[in-house]
Amino acid sequence: MSSENDDAWPIVHVPGRPPVPPEQQLTVNVVAAQIEQPKLTNTIIRRLSQIAPLEDLHHVKRVKKNCLEGGKIQLSVILCLAPENGDFDGIPCDVKDVIGSYQLSPFVAKVCKYAALSKEEWVEQCKLWPTSYHQPTYNISGITGFSEEDSQSIVVNAAAIVDPLSNQVIAKACDEVCSWQTPKTEVGAECGPQQVETSISCLHPRWWVDEQTHRISSFWHPLRHAAIVAIESSAARDRRLFPDVRYRDEATREECILSPAKSQAKRQKTDGTDVDNDDKNYASHGNGDLSSKPYLCTGNDIYLVWEPCTMCAMALVHQRVRRVFYAFPNPSAGALGSIHRLQGEKSLNHHYAVFRVLVPQDILNKAKTSITGS
Repeated sequence: MSSENDDAWPIVHVPGRPPVPPEQQLTVNVVAAQIEQPKLTNTIIRRLSQIAPLEDLHHVKRVKKNCLEGGKIQLSVILCLAPENGDFDGIPCDVKDVIGSYQLSPFVAKVCKYAALSKEEWVEQCKLWPTSYHQPTYNISGITGFSEEDSQSIVVNAAAIVDPLSNQVIAKACDEVCSWQTPKTEVGAECGPQQVETSISCLHPRWWVDEQTHRISSFWHPLRHAAIVAIESSAARDRRLFPDVRYRDEATREECILSPAKSQAKRQKTDGTDVDNDDKNYASHGNGDLSSKPYLCTGNDIYLVWEPCTMCAMALVHQRVRRVFYAFPNPSAGALGSIHRLQGEKSLNHHYAVFRVLVPQDILNKAKTSITGS
């Protein structure tokens, strides 16, 4: 998706799995059968949904319709996943009962394993068995991306958490792995003559393993990546604006103690237009009423100069961030497109949308030169 500003770099969505050429999509085998009596279709589907739900194939339609010569309609239904050995004896007993009750003739068919990421993929999928496809709708209106003048940040790792509803910057930070608890103006000095390569924490998240014996513990910390520091700053802001000792009434206090998860889920986003107005916002919310306190970073966006490592990407999952934007890919440890795609991991209990700002090649080359020194 391009920006309205011609000088800004365009922003593109990073899907949860790498795009696959339509003809190379992964497939799985299923056991299907033709339905000789179409009027029984709904009854059969309801029964199969109870005894053999297609848990990992929600994108696959249960019934396939073919139009034969003369306008006759032929219906086929997926009964269950095919046994690994291909032997129909391995079909679940309940499914065998359906086959026997409705006199079905099973056969093996192929369906696509994953939902289509594009219309082209979907067209190819339907040649095997019909699937559903929903065009992604990611609203990034008002977000113009980075511009060339922003490229001066390529030698540092920076993060900014923003409330998109109010355009308020909630927190911003840079890496502090080289100067823990020291003034920000001394970050470069504390890193000393080290190459810029190790100053971008997410590019080399384990560099400290070799370097820790040469560091003074009070001046560095290996986990203080920019995203982590920004999250910490956001939490500190919430504690300042909404101290937990303040409650509107005893009912609110009791609810927070007995059901903290339920209470936090009800909290609404704070209002405001600028970080400098935090104290005014605090006063307008009734001296820190917990009912107005945001739950972690729910609904917020985060902007990163560099693609985050796995640790930072997972921290953003725990914080319930809504969208992640980054400019420069992380070829050595990137968790949102370059090496891994954490945003597509189904086992996680929260998923955010990921966008990459398309950086011109000359700027990318400048970044590579800056971090390698060659």
